[in-house]
Amino acid sequence: MPDVLDATPYDALLLLSFGGPEGPDDVVPFLENVTRGRGIPKERLKEVGQHYFLFGGVSPINDQNRALLDALRKDFADHGLDLPVYWGNRNWAPYLTDTLREMTADGRRRVLVLATSAYASYSGCRQYRENLADALAALRAEGLEPPRVDKVRHYFNHPGFLEPMIGGVLESLAGLPEDVRDDAHLAFTTHSIPTASADTSGPVEGHGDGGAYVRQHLDVAQVIADAVRERTGVDHPWQLVYQSRSGAPHIPWLEPDICDHLEERHAAGVPAVVMVPIGFVSDHMEVLYDLDTEARARAEELGLPVRRSATVGDDPRFAAAIRDLVLERAAVERAEQVTPCALGRLGASHDLCPAGCCPARAPHPAAAGADSPYA
Repeated sequence: MPDVLDATPYDALLLLSFGGPEGPDDVVPFLENVTRGRGIPKERLKEVGQHYFLFGGVSPINDQNRALLDALRKDFADHGLDLPVYWGNRNWAPYLTDTLREMTADGRRRVLVLATSAYASYSGCRQYRENLADALAALRAEGLEPPRVDKVRHYFNHPGFLEPMIGGVLESLAGLPEDVRDDAHLAFTTHSIPTASADTSGPVEGHGDGGAYVRQHLDVAQVIADAVRERTGVDHPWQLVYQSRSGAPHIPWLEPDICDHLEERHAAGVPAVVMVPIGFVSDHMEVLYDLDTEARARAEELGLPVRRSATVGDDPRFAAAIRDLVLERAAVERAEQVTPCALGRLGASHDLCPAGCCPARAPHPAAAGADSPYA
């Protein structure tokens, strides 16, 4: 490895995340940010906020992002990659627009963006790109000339994302009673989204029947299940299931829900389940409440032994994967030959989201894509 790694043309990395409240007084304003434009009454937001109030009104996501920032900065420094790392959120401080304003003041002209969402979908990719476009437009309205932004490719199948999850499944299986361990079922969980959004996820030519969103999750689940079989000699049955549905009852969303799945597995005589949250980068609220609280409570009612494996969080292997993705994209921008690193059958994702990829619910500019107005 060379003493100095080259991220040219990029002069900064931006960690872009969802954000979350950091105290009880933040909960309703945070939810107002998340649901702005949907006309949801404040009283309803207070009801939804009970999940946060159970944890003192604090979402763990911001501290987890701080830990990831530390891990990235340490990894970059340890490997001679001189690239500053910034952090901005979509829905809470530090806000994306404020962070881009800071980066502009610091003289950053070419920024690579890492979103804390590994898969293709409107909410997991396009919406982040729309937020970037809105922030860039706001800065230009202030008379500033913000940097050009690109986005790291989907990293769902990068070894540095998968290996920590494989290790988490092995550890969870080892924590089950020996008499149920070999017959344990693996429930790979991710965020449920409307089926219409799933069907139109990814490039246009791949739309239909779950789109890229479902295919990418199924591929990840298969890679992990295969690795567990190779390392334990046991072939555990598995299924992709969903959690955290938040939409109106009349709109079809991806199913089955994890709690319904636990009931079905118990009724089928499965002796234990390991819940594997492959759809989430860190142990934020949807993991702590929907899995560790709600799903675990359902399993206890059933008398079904369950374990929940870890997300990647600030694992050093994930930080190293981000370094690899940064250097890969920088080399692509320099028109150098690159061999992307990816496991599974799908191969590496596109570097630049094509037009029509994960289309918006309504026409809206999006940065860091082929149809970006901010090239």
